[in-house]
Amino acid sequence: MEKNMAVRRLDLGYFVRPASETGGSQPRVEPVLAYLVRHGKGLILFDTGIGSADPETEAHYRPRRRALQDALSASGVALDDISMVVNCHLHFDHCGGNPLLGGTPILVQDVELATARAGDYTFDELIDFPGATYEEVAGETEVWPGVWIVPTPGHTEGHQSLVVRQGDGTVVLAGQAHDFASHFASEQLARDAALDGADQPLPPYQRWLDRLADFDPRRVLFAHDCSVWEPPGTAEGR
Repeated sequence: MEKNMAVRRLDLGYFVRPASETGGSQPRVEPVLAYLVRHGKGLILFDTGIGSADPETEAHYRPRRRALQDALSASGVALDDISMVVNCHLHFDHCGGNPLLGGTPILVQDVELATARAGDYTFDELIDFPGATYEEVAGETEVWPGVWIVPTPGHTEGHQSLVVRQGDGTVVLAGQAHDFASHFASEQLARDAALDGADQPLPPYQRWLDRLADFDPRRVLFAHDCSVWEPPGTAEGR
């Protein structure tokens, strides 16, 4: 475990999800969040913000972007300081800053990169750009001491999360594995109930929650929700 690891949230703007995608009658404004992980071996950037899109997508989501350079600068970091990029997946609101980081290793699940390159998934110029340097991952891997990539499929087949073992507990950067902390909490409780032997019917939950539980996470952070999940009973007295 790297005792001096730290995780910092980066605000990279927002977009407006139309009512047709919210399951309700109103649109919803969602933040676009990235995370900077300081490690003894260097800096990891988890997601890079909203990329350029075509006029149809711009009109559909009405994104407002905060420049990645500005967000990093507020943390005392420049683009050249980044040692590694990890994208939870390759939709345009998660990999938009990747072309600014040519030559920097980008870790992505092999199935995610193959899907992105197959077309009708994202914008090609955000995937294959000058200096694009991918390190394809097939499943779980410990990328640096105390830092794991864990597959968390669902939103996309190749979605992945980053697990960071800090001195005060494990942080999971969950990306869009769940849209909201409350959704994660609901599935976590469904898992708890199933493990307790509660009578069916019970809500389903993602089976990779079993693997995340092995890391005993103290905090789970998300790409489109400023809320943070914590285990019940841990918030008071901190």
